[in-house]
Amino acid sequence: MKTGTFGNSKYEAVIGLEVHAQLLTDTKLFCGCSTKFGSGPNTQTCPVCIGMPGVLPVLNRKAVDFAIKTGLAMNCSIAPYSRFARKNYFYPDLPKGYQISQYELPLCIGGFIEIVVDGEVRKIGITRIHMEDDAGKNIHEEKGNYSFVDLNRAGVPLMEIVSEPEIRSPKEAAEYMKKIRSILRYLGVCDGNMEQGSLRCDANVSMRPVGQTKFGVKAELKNMNSFRFVEKALEYEIRRQTKALEEGGNVLQETRLWDAGAGITQSMRSKEEAHDYRYFPDPDLVPMAIGRETIDAVKADLPELPDAKRERFAVRYGLPEYDADLLTSEKAVAEWYERAVSEGGQPKAVSNWMMGEMMRMLNEDAISIEDCPLKPGQLAGMLRLIENGTISGKIAKTVFEDMFRSGKDAESVVREKGLVQISDEGAIEKAVDEVLSKHATEVERFRAGDEKLIGFFVGQVMKETRGKANPQMLNELLKRKLGPG
Repeated sequence: MKTGTFGNSKYEAVIGLEVHAQLLTDTKLFCGCSTKFGSGPNTQTCPVCIGMPGVLPVLNRKAVDFAIKTGLAMNCSIAPYSRFARKNYFYPDLPKGYQISQYELPLCIGGFIEIVVDGEVRKIGITRIHMEDDAGKNIHEEKGNYSFVDLNRAGVPLMEIVSEPEIRSPKEAAEYMKKIRSILRYLGVCDGNMEQGSLRCDANVSMRPVGQTKFGVKAELKNMNSFRFVEKALEYEIRRQTKALEEGGNVLQETRLWDAGAGITQSMRSKEEAHDYRYFPDPDLVPMAIGRETIDAVKADLPELPDAKRERFAVRYGLPEYDADLLTSEKAVAEWYERAVSEGGQPKAVSNWMMGEMMRMLNEDAISIEDCPLKPGQLAGMLRLIENGTISGKIAKTVFEDMFRSGKDAESVVREKGLVQISDEGAIEKAVDEVLSKHATEVERFRAGDEKLIGFFVGQVMKETRGKANPQMLNELLKRKLGPG
């Protein structure tokens, strides 16, 4: 097992992640208010979610099904009996004065997911997955000594996915988060948008001497809203704790905030223990009894998950492991790929163009594949033009970009721009003869043994034909005309 040691440090990192995922329900966990993001402050509230006296919560059944689905996908056992509890603490954005969560009887128990780090498969245990409602949001003014409270998020349904303390490096933590997000998006239970807060992560990290089984004192890290920040925050905290221990100091049990601008973690407050929250069963909510028939019905609705899809892509389409892994990391990407192949694209060629030109242009335009202006059938059509010799691979890059920008199909772009590949041997031979006559010195050098000049001649002929010469015919003609180097 790889450790979280840095440099020649004698310490290793012990990391556990608590991932909070907002469930993709239309309404909140215990009332009928909307969960839509971006509405005006306090426009999605009611007496239940703002904690008015005398109101009673009613559990959202769809949220429960989503949590069960997630547990099954992550190899958890679904508890036949689970219960909600009140987690008591005071903060301005918590109108009830407590959060409804699950404590000693969570819905999903045990489980694991597998990640691949540096070619090594790592199994990371899942301690539990429990349900809870979200708090509101404090909005702090830069000027003045006051804040506003927006309770639109209060009562929004969350799952908390708690890992075992088995993660040993920041890189593993980032890969674990990516895998969690991928599974949730495949299931359709969470959109995984970290910038909007629908997927959040807290990390518990401690250091201990290599070989020691006892855990060290942990710090909890918050405010990490990207995979990169998770990795960077953990790297900094590992260095900070290691330095303190190597200098004979102590690590405090506390909650620390990641300051992305400064690239450091900063102390926020001392870390609470479970007893500080005075958990007790919520008297307004009856315990949940999950029958076998409910579990079986949810299991029957599970989609093909990333690991299974990756294996199928490798076998069915003959893709290298790298291609299969990248193409199946997002469900929408995998579906786009399969549609392109089903419409006639060769599997490896589709993979190459998607991972190369398509991803480059999507990234440049900052759009997801769901919003890609290019359709799978259009890519398949362009690949057919390459296969039948109508256009060359080089010309295809021009065609692809035009298709992406205009939404036109490949044949229209090729026809409008006059990009048909020249496969007339006579026309190519004429261009070769003109180039060789202009570059007699280079011809003599080639025949004297400077074979690298073949690339120069190819480039000159391509320039002469505006990149349209059939590459195979061109190379054959040059070798015949120049003779052995």
